Amino acid sequence: MLTVTALACVFGSKTSTGILLPMLVMADVFAVLRFKRHTQWRYLLRMLPWMLAGVVLGAWLGRDIDERVFKKIMAAIILASVAIMFWQERKKTTRIPHHWSFAGVMGLGAGFTTMVGNLAGGFSNVYFLSMRLPKNEFIGTAAWLFFIVNAFKLPFHIFSWKTINADSIAINLVLLPFLIGGFYIGLRIVRSVAEEHYRQLILWLTASSVLLIALDL
Repeated sequence: MLTVTALACVFGSKTSTGILLPMLVMADVFAVLRFKRHTQWRYLLRMLPWMLAGVVLGAWLGRDIDERVFKKIMAAIILASVAIMFWQERKKTTRIPHHWSFAGVMGLGAGFTTMVGNLAGGFSNVYFLSMRLPKNEFIGTAAWLFFIVNAFKLPFHIFSWKTINADSIAINLVLLPFLIGGFYIGLRIVRSVAEEHYRQLILWLTASSVLLIALDL
């Protein structure tokens, strides 16, 4: 979410979504290969259909949104998701929500926000944190979920929004070595973070992105 915010500040909110998406797909491939044995498919499959529906809704509603309004929507989405995440943590409940409506709301929210701003992290983090998934299962399940969803988004960005083009691919090629380096740095960080501190790391990284995008509004 920090990367989403930084790219939005540099390239503009909507343009940045097309620049980031191919890199996300590549990062998803690395993450799936590394953490695939930890994937919890029952949680993934509860959320996936709703998330794909949210992508379609976001592609339809987000195509003609003004750039300034688009950025404000991104900021509001991140702020709302951070508030939900901190509320969940303060409750300190161990109860796991099993009702289909929870996965439905989180999935639709994640699908819509990932389409309009690659910002599904807030909703998906709330969902996976609520499922009380351990660190590796959290990463492995999210990796497969986002690989499927991000691949599904590609045609919308190429043919409808036209945010993926020759210029955006050129930027991707420049950034690719740094993406690969970042992945391996991330692996080392994940190994070093204790299980009980991982949830707090997710919360604070998400919260810090609100400040970044607010400063650019």
